[in-house]
Amino acid sequence: MIGREKETRRLNDLYNSSNAELVAVYGRRRVGKTYLINETFKDKMVFHHAGLSPAELDKQNGRSPLKKQLRHFYNSLILQGMQRSKAPENWLDAFLMLEMFLESKDNGMKQVVFLDEISWMDTPKSGFLTAFEGFWNTWGCNRNNLKVIVCGSATSWISDNLINNYGGLYNRVTCEIKLEPFRLKECEKFYQSKGVRMSRYDITQAYMITGGIPYYLNYYQKGMSLAQNVDSMFFAPNAVLKNEYDRLFNSIFVNSEMMKQIVDSLNKRNRGLTRSEISEMTGISKGGTLSDALKTLEVSDFIIRYEPFGISKREEYYKLMDPFCIFYNKFVKGKTSLDQSFWQQNVVSQSVVSWRGIAFENVCLIHIPQIKEALGISGVSTKQSIWSKKKDDTEGTQIDLIIERKDNVINMCEMKFYTNEFSTDKNYYQTIAMRKGMIEKLVPRYMVVHSTLVTTYGLKYNEYSGAFDNCITLDDLFR
Repeated sequence: MIGREKETRRLNDLYNSSNAELVAVYGRRRVGKTYLINETFKDKMVFHHAGLSPAELDKQNGRSPLKKQLRHFYNSLILQGMQRSKAPENWLDAFLMLEMFLESKDNGMKQVVFLDEISWMDTPKSGFLTAFEGFWNTWGCNRNNLKVIVCGSATSWISDNLINNYGGLYNRVTCEIKLEPFRLKECEKFYQSKGVRMSRYDITQAYMITGGIPYYLNYYQKGMSLAQNVDSMFFAPNAVLKNEYDRLFNSIFVNSEMMKQIVDSLNKRNRGLTRSEISEMTGISKGGTLSDALKTLEVSDFIIRYEPFGISKREEYYKLMDPFCIFYNKFVKGKTSLDQSFWQQNVVSQSVVSWRGIAFENVCLIHIPQIKEALGISGVSTKQSIWSKKKDDTEGTQIDLIIERKDNVINMCEMKFYTNEFSTDKNYYQTIAMRKGMIEKLVPRYMVVHSTLVTTYGLKYNEYSGAFDNCITLDDLFR
């Protein structure tokens, strides 16, 4: 297993503890949560159950969603060794069956129970959460050999109903593990394990397209170029990810159309939007519904929230950060007739070149810990933001990343995705000096501004290369 060493150690420590454990594992869909649990406890599970997708239940007629979830839970018990009886009619009865099943299997050894996609089991008016609360508070927490692991892609459900629950499950989760997407170094290891040969330049481009989501990385095939792989995944007649965008949103969000509407609006402004601007563009009122939706997208790692540098009044912006969503909206969504070799034919087109520049900025924002390490400030407390004097993404001045440091330095970062060393000229030298001067006017006198270049293959030395105090390369981002 690649890139999950810390999480695996933590799970094994919990398994070896002498207490009952209720562990919540959550993260964006397709990030590898189920794989992590299955690989860590493949020989130790007593019971494993996964909820039925609400997106699939909506397509079916017949029994109510609650009845289908209960029947599926009962079937899991039967398949894993419980004697047949009458199927449960409610979740209280279902968890009683689970208790009795676990007691019948208890030989004094540790018992791992894995409830996957737990939010899917909580259908409207089902009483699931109340029953789960009773299962844990009355029975589970008193069994020191019991380790219950709950997992979900609906990150906000895990957060609201388990981790931040203020009712009967308050403070009951003994450990929470948020599984993050891979970073560039982990992607490189993943490709190497599959025999996929790509340069770091192309691995970075692949990250701009599918992000660090292991499920998507698995579709890259050895013996093919990056462009061939992209065509195979997105533009071929039966491309495996052609319909993934809708599937992704439908599987994790109850109000998926509204979520896509918000993401679509954010995709139109690289710098992000304020809550008011989102409301204006989508027609969604600025009340609780929009607040809840933005919070859900944020905890699910689709967007980030930040305060722009240099604005005196507190004003928060929301910025779309998920590489897959950005790429899909830009090149795939709404295109009814794309050539199956679209990416190979357009790989040097102006639209793709422009997209790469913006997409690289987002890759850098995702790899701020690596940038800090390259600057030698991993242990320094910092605050990251973006500074813009633009009204949109077509005019004005924008600084891609500003790192405010507690050691009285500000790194003003420029990101450039080039095939060779980046070369500055007189005009660009003056542009950097102008931007640096604008930032210096906004900070206290005791702070100094360092102009920092983040680029692929470094800075070419010439009479104007002194524009930058620091240079960070692609290899630094792969730390």
